[in-house]
Amino acid sequence: MATCYSEGAIKVTDAGRRRRSVSSSVPAYKKAVRCLYRVKLSSEEQFLIKITWCGVAARGFWISVCDYPCSSSNKNYCSRQIQKAKGSVPIQGCRAMRSSEVFWDLTNASYGAGPEPLAGFCILVLINSEIVLFLGDDDQELASQKCSSGLKVAGFTLVSRCEYFSAAAASGGGGGAGFSTKARFCDSGTSHDILIRCTGEEKGARSSTLSVTIDERNVIVVPRLQWNFRGNQTIFVDGLLVDMMWDAHEWMFNQKSGGAVFMFRTRSGLDSRLWLAEKNLEQKEQENLGFSFLICACKNPS
Repeated sequence: MATCYSEGAIKVTDAGRRRRSVSSSVPAYKKAVRCLYRVKLSSEEQFLIKITWCGVAARGFWISVCDYPCSSSNKNYCSRQIQKAKGSVPIQGCRAMRSSEVFWDLTNASYGAGPEPLAGFCILVLINSEIVLFLGDDDQELASQKCSSGLKVAGFTLVSRCEYFSAAAASGGGGGAGFSTKARFCDSGTSHDILIRCTGEEKGARSSTLSVTIDERNVIVVPRLQWNFRGNQTIFVDGLLVDMMWDAHEWMFNQKSGGAVFMFRTRSGLDSRLWLAEKNLEQKEQENLGFSFLICACKNPS
């Protein structure tokens, strides 16, 4: 997406701290959620762990592990699909992993409208005899058993989250759709309600508008989306500069199966530029991964 934008389009807006709930009557549903975590062992070895939640009728998830730092030429991912409600499996294949295993318990998991469980679940990942990732409820018996066994607990950080929406029901009524979700932009921040709307298409392309609402406050409004189908603006959330970028070209001009991508990216460290020079990009990302949150929407449910 970097080639689509210029830094001259940046506009800083205060997103505020008001906490309200957004409307639940949004005609788009969440198909999948992908989360990427960076973990660091006591030996200073680092890995990337990707958890992908998918499916509504048959619930389950994929887990992938990769060495870190990694480059485009190093795609040493090892993946496993988890479909049972409870169990454990080893994960093999990564260069620096001597041993690894994932434990999970989804027996009492409760779900909302999407494939990701909201409560009553536990996922625990061990790499080289250290607990590197724990997701779910703190009072789960599985986590307490592992922690009481004397295993070291490594640190982990969520570096990216991607949510996939289908707006087929909405696009059938004229093209307008809304995508409702929640996001926390830093570990010390609060969870914010986010609502992205593409509206006005049924009244003609000139009336189409993109709007972004955080905690019921409009922070970005893009009129005439048929002309401004790609762009970026910057908002201020929880003391952080957050760049919001969008690409709605296919959404506007491919009525049958078009899609749109929206990305929120926090600026890490002393970054003052939206995009780093290409020669410094890989080095900067490996030194300090910021948080990025993607929303991918499509009009075709498949």
